[in-house]
Amino acid sequence: MSTISVPRNVVLVHGAFADGSGWQAVYDRLVADGHHVSVVQNPTLSLDGDATAVRRVIAAQNGPVVLVGHSYGGAVITEAGQDDKVAALVYIAAFAPDKGESVGTLIADPPPGVAVPPILPPQDGFLLLDAQKFPEAFAGDLPVEQARFMADSQVPWGVEALNGAVSQAAWQTKPSWYLVASDDRMIPPPAQRAMAERAGATVAEVAASHCVYLSQPDAVTDIIRQALAS
Repeated sequence: MSTISVPRNVVLVHGAFADGSGWQAVYDRLVADGHHVSVVQNPTLSLDGDATAVRRVIAAQNGPVVLVGHSYGGAVITEAGQDDKVAALVYIAAFAPDKGESVGTLIADPPPGVAVPPILPPQDGFLLLDAQKFPEAFAGDLPVEQARFMADSQVPWGVEALNGAVSQAAWQTKPSWYLVASDDRMIPPPAQRAMAERAGATVAEVAASHCVYLSQPDAVTDIIRQALAS
């Protein structure tokens, strides 16, 4: 009697200032491979709330999960990835905090000469990027019209999400992969490499902006495939 193996599930988690729709090109490629893919629409109001949103999606899966996070989504998967169903973590130009760290602590003291994200002062507990500086900082390798649309449709990021500290780092116990975007002007590439090394991640690198999941979907899909094949 033959059995059909169930494709391993992939759960995609977006970061700050964006929503899950940016994953579509990666989603399409993974679905074409035969995988079951879910995209979390985490509200980015608080780290705890976003981790809860991810856990709900993980709970709905019918088998092992590869959990993928971009940017701030890396902090979310670090917090939510302790779930028993999570087999592997994939960081896409993402923060990978340790226990007790937050995105806020990781960006608090940038080295001299490093590009600093153009985050505007908080208003009513929320953060936005300067729309005029958004294209260069976030999406420098996308068509200007697309980058401007993203700037004008960005999702406010909660200060509580910025400052939410990780209670337990999933990469301490789960295998991880990390895709470094070498032209990133939001998270400095040296910081990405340092976080990946600390996590013991399998690392790949691509010449891309912070918006690598849109500009280089093949590279993003390839590293997720590595985690799926592990």
